[in-house]
Amino acid sequence: MTDLHWSTTWLLALGTAAACTAAQARREPTMAERISAAHSTAENNAFCQDIRPFYWSVGDATGVRTDGREGLMAPGATTKMSIASASKLIHGAYVVEQLGGVLTDEQASLLNFTSGYTEFDRCLKDQTVAECQSFRNRVIHNGRYVPEHAGRFYYSGGHMQKQAVDIGLGPDDNAALAAHVNAQLGGAAFEYIQPQLAGGVKTSAAEYGRLLQKIVAGRLKISGLLGAHAVCTNPETCPTAIYTPISPNESWHYSLGHWVEDDPVVGDGAFSSAGAFGFYPWIQNKKRWWGVVARESLDHLDDPDHSHHPGAKSAYCGRQIRAAWVSGQPR
Repeated sequence: MTDLHWSTTWLLALGTAAACTAAQARREPTMAERISAAHSTAENNAFCQDIRPFYWSVGDATGVRTDGREGLMAPGATTKMSIASASKLIHGAYVVEQLGGVLTDEQASLLNFTSGYTEFDRCLKDQTVAECQSFRNRVIHNGRYVPEHAGRFYYSGGHMQKQAVDIGLGPDDNAALAAHVNAQLGGAAFEYIQPQLAGGVKTSAAEYGRLLQKIVAGRLKISGLLGAHAVCTNPETCPTAIYTPISPNESWHYSLGHWVEDDPVVGDGAFSSAGAFGFYPWIQNKKRWWGVVARESLDHLDDPDHSHHPGAKSAYCGRQIRAAWVSGQPR
């Protein structure tokens, strides 16, 4: 064999090998590969080991594709828990559905937390939505509009409480609020333990998963508005942001009752709505997959930079499970 022939043969072989490698990289993972990668990650990844016990699931428009329980005494799919700020995506979906998918600038500002209605502490159990929105005493100060906050991001339940009153939910107690929200969302079964739109829901991963399934399937109007009207949120990197519960090490955007995890370094563009106690629902940026990390923890709620907050730690684990599922490779 001549040197030229050998060189040509070698280059062809090299090119074929490179093409095969590229083809493998582009290959869609099998369902078995996705399931194996997600389970391996939930069981072994350090971020996930750090939040045990917890339940997790991944699904698509047809329902749950796989799930698991990690750690002793882990909750299950139907275990009910307080989901805190994971309630915000529920409210966002409700409002968008009620308004037929068409939002005014004012309605959008109440959902992306730039309305200026930033003074809000909490509701009392037996109040109506309107009573909570206007309630004040020595320790609770709800309902005040702060002009200097208008047009700037300030994470607060006050925006949604004001919006709920504006769209007719003011007279509702917990039961009536749940009935209105559940009916608008196509027969959901969420429970409210206080009449607070931004944080009052108690539910299970299975029930929340059904909401995510409807969104991914395009059966709720918010599906087409995920990521819409998004604003920057990190005061360290965004001049129009005042307060965020996200670690200052990451810069996300906030849309209509949900986060857009688009940090330029570690973000993947997923849509999510983490709750203070560790309940973390997400939808992949291409709106093909959804998932839940479900737990209820009071650890490190006072963490000053939020990076050890239960919601943040669940997000770190959920992010790994999502990446493993999408790629078919354990993380």
